[in-house]
Amino acid sequence: MVRALKIFVALLAALIGAAAPAAAQPYPNRPIKLVVPFPPGGPVDVMGRLVADRLSQTIGTVVVDNRPGAGGTIGSRAAAAAEPDGYTLLLGTSTTLGASPALYRNIGYDPARSFAPVAMISSVPMALVVTPTLPVNNVGQLIAYAKAHPGKLNYGAPTGVLPHLTAEMFKTAAGLDIVHVPYKGAANAVTDLLSGQIDLAFEPYSVLLGHIHEGRVRALAVTGTTRSAELPDVPTMIESGVAGFTSVSWSGVVAPPGTPAEIIARLNAAVNAGLAAPETQARLARLGAAPMIGTPADFAALIATEVPKWAAVVKAAGIKIE
Repeated sequence: MVRALKIFVALLAALIGAAAPAAAQPYPNRPIKLVVPFPPGGPVDVMGRLVADRLSQTIGTVVVDNRPGAGGTIGSRAAAAAEPDGYTLLLGTSTTLGASPALYRNIGYDPARSFAPVAMISSVPMALVVTPTLPVNNVGQLIAYAKAHPGKLNYGAPTGVLPHLTAEMFKTAAGLDIVHVPYKGAANAVTDLLSGQIDLAFEPYSVLLGHIHEGRVRALAVTGTTRSAELPDVPTMIESGVAGFTSVSWSGVVAPPGTPAEIIARLNAAVNAGLAAPETQARLARLGAAPMIGTPADFAALIATEVPKWAAVVKAAGIKIE
């Protein structure tokens, strides 16, 4: 009788354990999916895989799920609609969480309300560069030359990307008439800049660094709040007299709204620990990126600032993407 009672108690405990809700199990207890809303191999994908690699070493397996299309809005929309259980995350960018609401109609999500910010990752400033044949050596001279020759100068960039928006912001801030030459990809714009087919461009300085050092393009300014360690002699746009002018390509991790606060906190701590690691900082430096360590509230504040900023640029420039 006693033996039978012990067997019954053991079976009952096993059944209760099997019926325990998944939420009671330690997080994470299965792989986490990081949605990257751009194709494999691009700069956003590279950043996403860096994040997934670091998190896999510290918190649990994280796999990258590439969902490209419509300037990153398809994957972002899918991530916003996912279960808020901590097992679907999104790598958001200055485009998808900053500029896209103004660029695209009915994108299906709101950067502020459709996501729970988790952690910022990195920022990549740009450089304003000109072809060496242009007779200017600083931003002030470029502005003066452009005003003396309205409609003559042009710049190249794919439509709707940050280099395009940054150039339009510069045009508005300085009151310039400079023509946009649209390209399908940034690589083609850089190629034409090197050959003198276009006059100037805003591009991540990591892409341009070798060309700058070789004298194939001339750097007039960088778009961050501070000078670049790789280009210490090149002033910022603000130092060059364009008040308040900053533009950086940033990235960060967000989750569906309603994701438990304790999961957000754990993910934030894991991301920040990864960003503080010397090997991660070395990998970011090779990409021309600087780590952005902060709280979910810091990230929410960044998004809240960027959305109206780029909406104003898009409206002033009349940019439309169908």
